[in-house]
Amino acid sequence: MELGRDSDTGGQVKYVVELARALAATAGVHRVDLLTRQISCPDVDWTYGEPVEMLERLSSGGADDDDGDESGGAGAYIVRLPCGPRDQYIPKEELWPHIPEFVDRALSHVTNVARALGEQLQPPPSDAPATALAAPVWPYVIHGHYADAAEVAANLASALNVPMVMTGHSLGRNKLEQLLKLGRMHGPEIQGTYKIARRIEAEETGLDTAEMVVTSTKQEIEEQWGLYDGFDLMVERKLRVRQRRGVSSLGRYMPRMAVIPPGMDFSFVDTQDTADGDGADLQMLIDPVKANKALPPIWSEVLRFFTNPHKPMILALSRPDPKKNVTTLLKAYGESRKLRELANLTLILGNRDDIDDMAGGGGTVLTAVLKLIDRYDLYGQVAYPKHHKQTDVPHIYRLAAKTKGSVHQPGSCRAVRPQAAAYGLPVVATKNGGPVDILKALHNGLLVDPHSAEAITGALLSLLADKGQWLESRRNGLRNIHRFSWPHHCRLYLSHVAAYCDHPSPHQRLRVPGVPAASPSMGGGDSLSDSLRGLSLQISVDASSDLNAGDSAALIMDALRRRPAADRREGSGRALGFAPGRRQSLLVVAVDCYGDDGKPDVEQLKKAIDAAMSAGDGAGGRQGYVLSTGMTIPEAAETLKACGADPAGFDALICSSGAEICYPWKELTADEEYSGHVAFRWPGDHVKTVVPRLGKAEDAQASDLAVDVSAGSLHCHAYAATDASKVKKVDSIRQALRMRGFRCNLVYTRACTRLNVIPLSASRPRALRVPVDTVGHRPRQGGGARRRDRGHRPREAPPGAAQDADPAGDGLARQRAARPRRGRVRHAGRRGHGLPQHRHAR
Repeated sequence: MELGRDSDTGGQVKYVVELARALAATAGVHRVDLLTRQISCPDVDWTYGEPVEMLERLSSGGADDDDGDESGGAGAYIVRLPCGPRDQYIPKEELWPHIPEFVDRALSHVTNVARALGEQLQPPPSDAPATALAAPVWPYVIHGHYADAAEVAANLASALNVPMVMTGHSLGRNKLEQLLKLGRMHGPEIQGTYKIARRIEAEETGLDTAEMVVTSTKQEIEEQWGLYDGFDLMVERKLRVRQRRGVSSLGRYMPRMAVIPPGMDFSFVDTQDTADGDGADLQMLIDPVKANKALPPIWSEVLRFFTNPHKPMILALSRPDPKKNVTTLLKAYGESRKLRELANLTLILGNRDDIDDMAGGGGTVLTAVLKLIDRYDLYGQVAYPKHHKQTDVPHIYRLAAKTKGSVHQPGSCRAVRPQAAAYGLPVVATKNGGPVDILKALHNGLLVDPHSAEAITGALLSLLADKGQWLESRRNGLRNIHRFSWPHHCRLYLSHVAAYCDHPSPHQRLRVPGVPAASPSMGGGDSLSDSLRGLSLQISVDASSDLNAGDSAALIMDALRRRPAADRREGSGRALGFAPGRRQSLLVVAVDCYGDDGKPDVEQLKKAIDAAMSAGDGAGGRQGYVLSTGMTIPEAAETLKACGADPAGFDALICSSGAEICYPWKELTADEEYSGHVAFRWPGDHVKTVVPRLGKAEDAQASDLAVDVSAGSLHCHAYAATDASKVKKVDSIRQALRMRGFRCNLVYTRACTRLNVIPLSASRPRALRVPVDTVGHRPRQGGGARRRDRGHRPREAPPGAAQDADPAGDGLARQRAARPRRGRVRHAGRRGHGLPQHRHAR
């Protein structure tokens, strides 16, 4: 792995890859897919462009071979999906506009693999009809790592009804706090450089959907996640108590926090070498003439910097990132004569060829390091090699241990402390973040303020000058390191997933028929709609039946799916004369035309509809139409009639800002199956009276934001806003709701005279996927009139973004019954970005 190449290739990448490999080697896990971005760029290794790469399982040093899956699991794979320009390596801060595309392609991949695994693992019985299809095998859990992957995972989990887990690694609010504390950048500059507001909102979105958040320490929960609107530790504890007592949570929800120590691959640790370190003669190790075996090349690369290589080594290993605060360590070392006389300093700061060519702030950090070395005249005492490989890292730790040195880790990387302990190295680490609980478990070092040079100097002198304390820290680390093995981590992880990831929403099923051969007239393409052509959604809800009962449950669902004719509504006769059939294309009329009074502007809407309809002239029924609007179903039908258009001529009406889908050729009522899907985490009437209280300005009257019963529905609370100046913005209302545990989407519509509060998994883009995937066509946006739905557009959306836009359209239904207890664990990679190269078995 090319760790340290830039700020996007830090220790989290190694953590995620090793986690995938370790999970694949755990009993009961059949397959692990690590989704990341595909890059075909001459500036990076060719392996980044490989669509699929198989990861070899961890050796016996990193996982329990005895616990392997006796059925023979498929293993772990890096799956690289095209996202944005394929020929460019894009920094994570610039990836946000491409997240929706990544979600689409990830959904296509998941669907295809689910179908293939179903045919492989659960084939229909021999006496089944020839047309019988195998039940798809859906992921057991979807895990998002880092902010952008958390947003991807939230959309996938919402689409597939698969539990979501997230790990923040490095949190946006904490980073913003640290940058402001350093005083090097101001708010607007931080926003422009790091897109910090977009990153924080992605993390909030992850909290909205996640059922479990994995952390390394309790301190991370209290002091880092506690900064977010979507998590309050006290509220979470109260809701947990209510759940334990069987008392209603009143529509509120907080994700569960699971403290799971990070894992480590011990396969590279030479235990015999570590055990005899105390009595080894360093001269025998660093003198090739006296050594009995070949020495690692990286040793000579490090030792060539030192005038006296026999002194203990202070090792700092991190990316050249300003937040790692390497310069404070260098100042502490340069200003302490006693520390300079006692020890050497080794800085492993990624890889570089030319400092001027380094991306991001890496060049700035290295320049500052060189200036400090020159200022304090540290030549012969500080090593800063230009290159190292991932396989060199164990040898670097071994060398530091042989010199009876220590590790200084100013950052919050979760892997460094356990790695140091495995090699018998005491640690000086920051008192912020993960190191607090990790060092409490290992007892192998000291915690300091990373911004205090005096504190760093004192801690290093305490460990290096006192042989007794050094030996005690070394023994403690070696004795307690078993707590951080990957097998232990995976067992804890899967047990927490089994305990926490089972929400009380209605059981739902998703059946995916096989893909028929494409018609020659339909053409080719690589869009999601092409790859999902023929995908048909059949959702059914069963609130009382046991869906784990196998075939009997399926029969119950099929019985519920067939409603008696007497139960059908009056408009159902429309289906006898018209049905959309199989479309080759679908034109979406996504317009809301209103006057200043909030009433539909019939003239403008008629022009838009006529333009859309004329675009389909001559298609011969191969093109369908969908109206996407913030109006209710009756309002949309009446408006269409006023425009001279027959509602039954539309394949679907997406109404109430995505809370409802209606098939007017069938009946002018909300589709029950879609309603069952969006019910996930919907607070219902519990939030109905809360919104007016939180949404009004201080000087507002009760009538300025009042419930509009006529415009509401089962999954849409509508509020009439008579004076826009007396009503808060959507972001403010959403923040207040999140802080109280309510998870909703909010949209202003009808020229900001109506506020729609809809379920978390409902929106106009998400609802669009249902008719798109049902008939299998390429969607096209139509209409050009004024668009007045506001509030749901993502922050920093590009100009011209669709109304109600969110990170992905994901109206696919959820399935829980057919999911195996430990089937597949799907990880969205740290950034939907190309993971560093791995030369494993393919």
